[in-house]
Amino acid sequence: MIYRDLYKILGKWKEDPANLPLILRGARQVGKTTLIKEFGKSYDQYLYFNLEKQDDAARFNNLKDLDQTIQLLFLSRAKEHTKGKKTLLFFDEVQERPEVIESLRYFKEDHEHLDIIVSGSLLEFAFGKISRIPVGRVQYLELHPLNFREYLRGLGHQVGIDALNQAPLDNSLTSIFYKLFHQFTLVGGMPGIVSPFLDNDQDITTVNHLYASIIESYKQDVEKYGSNDQQRMIIRHIMDTAPFEIDNRVNLNHFGGSGFKTREVKEAMRALENARVLELIYPTTQTQPPIVSDLKKRPRLHYLDVGLVNYQLGMHQELLTIDDLHDSTRGKLMQQIVNQEIKAQHSLPGHKRAFWVRESRGASAEVDIVFPYQNMLIPVEVKSGANGTLRSLHEYMDRCDHQYAIRIYKGKLSIDDMKSRTGKPYKLLNLPYFLSGWLREYLDWFTDIH
Repeated sequence: MIYRDLYKILGKWKEDPANLPLILRGARQVGKTTLIKEFGKSYDQYLYFNLEKQDDAARFNNLKDLDQTIQLLFLSRAKEHTKGKKTLLFFDEVQERPEVIESLRYFKEDHEHLDIIVSGSLLEFAFGKISRIPVGRVQYLELHPLNFREYLRGLGHQVGIDALNQAPLDNSLTSIFYKLFHQFTLVGGMPGIVSPFLDNDQDITTVNHLYASIIESYKQDVEKYGSNDQQRMIIRHIMDTAPFEIDNRVNLNHFGGSGFKTREVKEAMRALENARVLELIYPTTQTQPPIVSDLKKRPRLHYLDVGLVNYQLGMHQELLTIDDLHDSTRGKLMQQIVNQEIKAQHSLPGHKRAFWVRESRGASAEVDIVFPYQNMLIPVEVKSGANGTLRSLHEYMDRCDHQYAIRIYKGKLSIDDMKSRTGKPYKLLNLPYFLSGWLREYLDWFTDIH
C-alpha cells in the first residue's frame, strides 16, 4: 500500500478519547477501503463489513436493538467483545443501508469503547434517504486521489519528499522534480492504477485498460441514481464530454454540444458531484474572505483525476515526451493538475474553491484561483512561462488590501517586485507547478520574509 497523508490524521482521531464515529467520504476507487484496512492493523481487533454483500448487510437488520447488533457483528467475525481490547469497526459501502448512518448517533453514547468508521462511494445519495443525519454526533474526512507527495512515496523517493518539504527549494533541483511531476500527471492519482504502473517499470501501456474500467464503473454507479432514462442518458453524455471542457467556463445549457436544457444538465451534474466524479467551481467577485460564490455566473469544470482525463482525451502519447504542461491541450491539463493538487491538501469535506472575475461592459478580468490564507484571499495565476500576461492579476491587486500574489508556472522559484496598473506595489511569488501541493507552506515562507 502507498502510505496516504490521511493516515496520520486517522492516527490523531484514534488517540482522541472524545473521538466520534467517522464518516469517510471520497469517490469510488480513490483508496478508502485499502486505507482503513491498513489503519485497522494498528488496533487490537479490526472488524470489516461490506454492506454490498448480503450476509454483511443482514447483520444490521435490527438496529433498534444496538446491543444485539454489536453482538452479532463480533460473533460473525469470531471476535471477543471486550472493553479490554481496542477495536475498530469499519462499515464499507454504507450507502446500501442508509439507516446505519442514522444509528451512528448512538454508538458513542452507548459503546464509547468502540471506534467506528463508515465509508461508501455514493454517500451523498444515502444522506438523501435518511430523515435524521446525526449532526454533531459524527466526524467527517475526505480522501482524494493520490497527490504528488504520495506518488513520490510510492516511488520510494523519500529524499525528494524531504527536499520539497523544505521551503525554499534549491532551484538546482527543479529539473528533477519537473520530470517526476510530468510522470505523475501522465498516470494520475488513482491508486488502483498507480500501484501496477509502478510495479510494471512505469509503463503506461500496462495499465491503459484500467482507466476504461474505472470510467465505466463510474457511469454504471451514478446511473443507478438517475431518476429516469433521460437523466441516465444525460449523465452518460456528461461523463463522455466533461474531460473536453476542463478549465472552460461552461454553459450548462446544451452542455457538450447536446440538446439538453439547463435544468436537466444541472440535475445530472449534481448527481456526478455527489459521486465526487466532477465539480463545478463558481467564480467570486470578492477580493476579501470569506469566499462567496456567484452562482449566476458560468462555472469552471474540474474533473476527479488528471489520469482519467488524459485517457479520455487520448493524451498519454503526447505526455510521454512533454517538457511543459502548458504545451498540452492549450494548458488545460496544467489547470486540472494544479487544482487537483490544491484540493488534495484539504481532508475535510466541503472545502470551497473559486476563481475571481470582474465583468463589465467592454472589459473583463479573470484570475485562475483565489486561495484563502489567514485573513486574505491570495490571487493565483496559472501561467505559461515568465512572460505570460498578468493584466488580470494587476486588476485584482488594485482591489485587494494586501501585497501578495502567486504565479504557478514552468520556471524557477523566485520573487518579483511588481506594480499594478494604477502603480500599487506588490510581491509576486513565482512557484514551479510541481509545488502546487505545498502552496500553504510556501505562503508561510513568502509572507514571513516580506
